[in-house]
Amino acid sequence: MQPTKYPDINNLLNDLLSQIQKILGNKLTGFYLYGSLVWGDFDYDISDIDLLAALSSDLDDKEFTALEQMHKDFVNDHKEWDNRIEVQYLSSLGLKTYKTQSTKMAIISPGDPFHWTEVDMRWIMNWYFVQDYGVTLFGPDPKILIDPVSKEEFLQAVQDHARNWREYVKNTKKSRGYQSYAILTICRALCAYKTGEQVSKKQAADWAKKELPEYATLIDNALVWREEKVRKGEKGIDTGATYPETEKFVNLVIDKITL
Repeated sequence: MQPTKYPDINNLLNDLLSQIQKILGNKLTGFYLYGSLVWGDFDYDISDIDLLAALSSDLDDKEFTALEQMHKDFVNDHKEWDNRIEVQYLSSLGLKTYKTQSTKMAIISPGDPFHWTEVDMRWIMNWYFVQDYGVTLFGPDPKILIDPVSKEEFLQAVQDHARNWREYVKNTKKSRGYQSYAILTICRALCAYKTGEQVSKKQAADWAKKELPEYATLIDNALVWREEKVRKGEKGIDTGATYPETEKFVNLVIDKITL
């Protein structure tokens, strides 16, 4: 399996797939890679790896516990990828009914331990990405497993997600890393809304600088802050000094998407 241009990441994906199959056996019906490794502009030092594991049925408690321990052991063996791998474990039923009902999903994601969450319409953008851009590592084409997401449904989800960012940016932490995430995420939302296409954060930033040239410096700063968060940390930085412009920019772009 050579799904990416990085031999060590390909080996890592093979190893992870093998570990999951040892625990789940035939319950694992599909394994899919999406995110920046697929869209392009993957930053080897800071980008995450995004994966969906499709299951024939929900995990039971024994399987959940085994996967939880496996993920702990896995990052011990691959320390450079600690807190940079997201795997979503969702049943085929959940992938077929997420538009009409919620289903529990097990997930490990950057910043969070292995845990349960609820999947519903709010995940429609994720499944659109897997449906249209996902790389099959195991199993059938993801379009067979996922209730189809139309372009119109995707764009509506982009609008809904953008509306939520008004509260997100107002009420959460003001770190440079978070500001970078907010700026680049809302750039990607605007690009998707205007062009109908999903691209990486870096590609969306380049597009947004042309669309909103008066904010080109802020967008460039967001790309720098994203790297600094990982490589240098934020100790001694007055993160609040840049927050007002960040909040202004996020709300301006939300207006462009939702009004």
